[in-house]
Amino acid sequence: MPKPAPELLDVDGVEVRLTNPDKIYFPDLGDDGGRKRDLVDYYRAVAAGPTEALTTAIAGRPTYLERYPDGIDGEQIYQKHLTKYHPEHVRSTTVQFPSKRTGHAFCPAIPADAVWAANLGTVTFHTWPTLDPDNDHPDQLRLDLDPSGDTGYADARRVALELLRPLLDELGMPGYPKTSGKRGVHVYIPIEPDWDFIATRRAVIALARELERRDPQAVTTSWWKEERGDRVFIDFNQNARDRTMAAPYSVRKTPQAHVSTPLSWEELADAGPADFTMTTVPALLERRGDPWSDIDRRRVGIEPLLEMVQRDDADGLGDMPYPPTYPKMPGEPPRVQPSRMVAEHWDADGNRIE
Repeated sequence: MPKPAPELLDVDGVEVRLTNPDKIYFPDLGDDGGRKRDLVDYYRAVAAGPTEALTTAIAGRPTYLERYPDGIDGEQIYQKHLTKYHPEHVRSTTVQFPSKRTGHAFCPAIPADAVWAANLGTVTFHTWPTLDPDNDHPDQLRLDLDPSGDTGYADARRVALELLRPLLDELGMPGYPKTSGKRGVHVYIPIEPDWDFIATRRAVIALARELERRDPQAVTTSWWKEERGDRVFIDFNQNARDRTMAAPYSVRKTPQAHVSTPLSWEELADAGPADFTMTTVPALLERRGDPWSDIDRRRVGIEPLLEMVQRDDADGLGDMPYPPTYPKMPGEPPRVQPSRMVAEHWDADGNRIE
């Protein structure tokens, strides 16, 4: 039996193909909202529409694609490089990985780009905190409040509202919260792109350490899971080079197609992940607009955080471990679980002694 001809969608004057529209992507939703067509229609609504909210969030950013061509129960393809064959309207941007190799990542610019990617089975867009062509200097700090142990979303929300927001106010820095679409809360801070990834990551470590000081029973900066306990982990390594986070308005791989949804601080106080799905978010955007619409106009410097870095260094609190796939970084402590660390096997600079 021949394959049906693709449907041709008009996305703000650009033609985009929709193939296999009735394939089920979210089995729990079935034909009532769980088809590939529904996913593509969602991205068309939030990338174009009156707000172009998704396009505003991802345009010009290196963007990785979390694809499920056979639905969320099928194989995941995590795509860092733009496919060789793509429409003329789709372009790339050059990124450098921690290994010093370079690649060409998808760099969306117009609503049709997101819809094209959705037709490839993209469920979640993952963006760098940089803007083309300067992918060496972040324009965002990203706080990932990740529940550990027996903590959950409510704990992450409390840390965001009761600890992080007041601290940002003290520092004179804006914060933009969103649900992660799963158990956590994300908060972005728009910054001037004047510092490299080393500096911005250390700035987030300093911010995370201050949160931990203010409530050590609720917050942890420990990279090692064995030390976190029932606390909210501030994942500072989300600010390392080549680390990405689910973009605002991205669908997540959950049975109900939850969406990582930007909120105002006031909305966050009463919001939960289940409130925001592929079905509900377009109407929410149409009703109240995009609370992150001005994020790029509120960039600030990170000097207050760099002063905190210097204070921590003076107190003997230097860098923290990088993810295991990264090369050894200058000043990084030993990259080994505390329970497995034998002191005589490591020198003062964190290098293993053979």
